[in-house]
Amino acid sequence: MTFSIMARGPGLALALVLAALSVSALSVSHVVAQDGVRQGAQAQPQAQPIVLVPHRAIYDLSLGATRGNSQIVGVSGRILYDFDGNACDGYTLQFRQVSEIDSGEGKKATSDLRSTTWEDAAAKSFKFNSQNFLNENLVDSVDGHAERGGAATAVNLLKPAHKAIDVGAAVVFPTEHMVRVINAARAGQTILDFPVYDGSDTGDKVFDTLTVIGQKLDADQRKHDDAADEADNQKKLANVPRWPVTISYFEQNTAPKSGEQTPVYAIGFELYENGISRTLSLDYNDFVVSGKLTQLEFKDVKPCR
Repeated sequence: MTFSIMARGPGLALALVLAALSVSALSVSHVVAQDGVRQGAQAQPQAQPIVLVPHRAIYDLSLGATRGNSQIVGVSGRILYDFDGNACDGYTLQFRQVSEIDSGEGKKATSDLRSTTWEDAAAKSFKFNSQNFLNENLVDSVDGHAERGGAATAVNLLKPAHKAIDVGAAVVFPTEHMVRVINAARAGQTILDFPVYDGSDTGDKVFDTLTVIGQKLDADQRKHDDAADEADNQKKLANVPRWPVTISYFEQNTAPKSGEQTPVYAIGFELYENGISRTLSLDYNDFVVSGKLTQLEFKDVKPCR
């Protein structure tokens, strides 16, 4: 996988994943009853709606692991994530990911992905705008919006070129995807799979996704001894349930003739019930980038007008 692809696809997908965690599931809780659950307990009606909080988070990036013949020897950078909105006005995300990749012998490249998204609480409208810089040079930009109807999902792209496409009625937007994950986790379900449209790449691609949800973690339980981060310092998170989640993204219509299909990339994180994420893991197959939550600010909830 090239560095530019790494910066475009997984970076933007992560932004949308984090944005989706910050949407009121009450307004779209009907999606749990739809297809996409392959195993685990059947969803049960939730007595309490999921209340998610607007917040600003910063994640410091580092090289987590390498595999095979990977030439990556170091990764550094930061993710800045700023979510706001409400069920009346919709939800906005300001996201930036700056990553420096060191491939040894003084060879370094810096990627700067900036994106803004908006999605309505009903998961029917989705707007996206992103720019990707490589070594301070703009290499591509995407701008457009998507509207989901009963029979089709219409996408109108302004950049990189004017184009109108139909990505199919079966796709879900990132918000709906994560609403299903949160509700499934509460209901004890473990696996979800369905196609997702997130506006990444050139804006005309749909990914098949496989989401695996682990068992709920105890309040003081960590996956690693060195995983302490800013979430540990937040009293507001002390008693909030959380689950380990992994989402794998697959190219559509590229299944191998034999054997298992390899995902283009996978995103792992610990998901709090109120929408906060920690312990990020960005898996690009030949190397893994870790994201540690180093700053977290809870923002005031804006009431509906």
